[in-house]
Parts: sequence; C-alpha cells; structure tokens
Amino acid sequence: MDNAVAELEHDRDRLGRSSTAERVADILRDRIAEGFFTPGQRLSEEAIGAALGVSRNTLREAFRLLGHERLLEHRLNRGVFVRVLSAEDVADLYRVRRVIEGAAVRHSRDASSAAFAAIRDAVAEAERAAREDRWQDVGTANIRFHQNLAALNGSSRLDETMRQLLAELRLVFHVMDNPRAFHEPFVPRNRELLELLESGRVEEAGRALEVYLGDAEKLLVQAYTPRA
Repeated sequence: MDNAVAELEHDRDRLGRSSTAERVADILRDRIAEGFFTPGQRLSEEAIGAALGVSRNTLREAFRLLGHERLLEHRLNRGVFVRVLSAEDVADLYRVRRVIEGAAVRHSRDASSAAFAAIRDAVAEAERAAREDRWQDVGTANIRFHQNLAALNGSSRLDETMRQLLAELRLVFHVMDNPRAFHEPFVPRNRELLELLESGRVEEAGRALEVYLGDAEKLLVQAYTPRA
C-alpha cells in the first residue's frame, strides 16, 4: 500500500455505517485536491477499499462519480487511473475560474466577517508553509484560498462546482518541475487581493484578480504544453 492510499485510513471516521459512494467520492476528491494522488496513477480497488473499509461496489460507484467530474478515467482491462489533463483543459479551467471568482469579488461587499476569516486563514497557512519550505502545502493552502474566495458568491452550487474545478487544477500543478517557482510569487498576491477586498476596493480587486489568473494560466500552459 503506497503512502497516498495509507493516508486514507485516517478518513475512515468520515464514513458512518450508512456510508455512501458520495462520501467516498468526497474523500477521494479532497485527497486529489491535496496532492496525494498524481496524474496517471493507477488506483487499486483492493488497497483503497481496505483503507476506507468499504465494499468494492461502493468504491466503484465513487470512481464512476469522479469519472464524471473528469478526475478519474477507466482504461479498458487496465483499471482506474487519475486523469492526465491537457493544456486545453488548463485554458478551460481558467475560463470557468474567471467567471466564478470574478463574480465572488463583485459580491464581496455583502460578505460576512466569517467568510473573510476563512480567506485570511488560508492566506496565513500559505505564508506559514512557504516559510517552512513546504511547497505542496502552499499549493493546498492556495486552493483553499480560492475555494473560500469563491464562497463569497453565497451559492452552495457554485461552491460544489469550485471544489470539483480546484481538484482538477491540483492535477495540473503536478506538471510544474519546480513547485516553489510556481507557487511562491502568488503567496503575497493572495495577501494583496485579500487586503483589497477587505478595504472595499472591489474594482481594483477585480482587475488584480484578472491579471493574477492570467499570469497563473500562462505559467501552467507553458509548463504543460511540452508534455501534451
């Protein structure tokens, strides 16, 4: 059992007696978003089922759900694999991000203090992880930052869409040969964007976000294209 699968044993308490494929899919999606599973990795039904203590049928249904979310793919006679994204996928992900996160910025004036606290926590965690040279954790904190930013829309449906989108995005992060070089410049930019929003400078925040997303997309496409 590899380390990523072994980590799933800690998630057993998230599954009650009435565990469902949806709950299993939630766990696996979270683990993909946290970088535990990598693009092209084969997922063992036996190992994951044992780690989570669920039946093969439940696990297969969870795999099917994540396949619809474009996180996993079934290869005939070979098994289930974490999906490998293309440069075109990156462009489409950022197209959707601009819509969701741009709307979140526009709705930020109506956001609660708790909503901003969640964003501040993600910013602080990224800064802490950067100081400690934990760049995978910086990537995870960055994903949480954008998830909490999207939550300013106040829509549970958009929250779910964003969770799926950011899990896909985490798969793209794996193409970066130097995670620090990619993530480090965005740590202070997250802080800057938060400060703009908290001070009510919504139009300026919207412009900053547009440049931010454009820069990130360009870096990822440049890294990904040679492998496409």
